[in-house]
Amino acid sequence: MKQLNKYLAVVFLAVTLGSVAGCASTRTQQGTGEYIDDAVITTKVKAAILEDPMTKVLEIKVKTFKGEVQLSGFVSSRAAANRAVELARGVKGVTSVKDDMQIK
Repeated sequence: MKQLNKYLAVVFLAVTLGSVAGCASTRTQQGTGEYIDDAVITTKVKAAILEDPMTKVLEIKVKTFKGEVQLSGFVSSRAAANRAVELARGVKGVTSVKDDMQIK
């Protein structure tokens, strides 16, 4: 009976450690927590862009990876693109913003 308990304890420990390692992030892959954080950042950036009268467009796409925001799509002017970058930088959790927007 003691042998069985030790065996089960080792199996449980191995499964637990494997699960934790499986959720860890790497340089090219997000962990579960980072994915959720990035989804929140993306939502906040999109909301800020839609609420601003100068950038109120649906043609700006927002992608976030480990706090780095990428803005792409089309805007009417360079001023609108600069404003979108400024709004994205103002969102908590954003570490950098990459501007891939194009002028129509």
